Amino acid sequence: MITAICPGSYDPVTNGHVDVITRAAGIFDRVVVGVVGQPHHKQPMFTVEERVAFLESALAHLENVEVDVFRELVVEFAHRWQAKAIVKGLRVISDFEWEFQMNQLNRTLAPDIETVYVMASPQVSFVSSSGVKEIAAFGGDVSALVPEPVARRFKELYPNGRPGTPENPGD
Repeated sequence: MITAICPGSYDPVTNGHVDVITRAAGIFDRVVVGVVGQPHHKQPMFTVEERVAFLESALAHLENVEVDVFRELVVEFAHRWQAKAIVKGLRVISDFEWEFQMNQLNRTLAPDIETVYVMASPQVSFVSSSGVKEIAAFGGDVSALVPEPVARRFKELYPNGRPGTPENPGD
C-alpha cells in the first residue's frame, strides 16, 4: 500500500485543497491530510479542531483519506505514516518557488520520500486561504470557494463584514 501525505495549515480548507486531495486519493492507496497544529510562520484564524472538522466534512466521501494533526517536521510526519510521498498543490509561479525550496530541504532530511506536485484545476487555481479570509472579512460571499461548513462559519464570524472600531469606523 502506497501512502502519501498532504501537509498544510488548511486555515481554512478551500475547494482548491479539496481538488488536490481528491486527485491525490485517485493516485495513492492512502492519503493522510496533515494539519499543522501550530504553524510557525503565521497565527491561524481557526483552531486546529475547527480545521480538522472542516477537512473531515469536506473529504468524507473519500474512503482512502484520513486527517491527522502534526507538530513535527513534515518528513517526520511522513515517516510516522510510512508515507512514500508528499503531495503539494501548485497554483501559481510563486507557489513553485516556495515549494522548490521546501522540496530541496525535505530531500536533504529524507531522501526516501518523494514530493509530488499536483497542478490546481483551472476552476480553483486562483483560490487561496488568505484571499478567502479577506473576502469573508468584508462580508463577501465565499460559498463558491470553500466547503459549505467553512462558508457557514465565515457568515457567523462576519455577518455584516468586518466590524469597525470607534477610532477607525472604516477598518
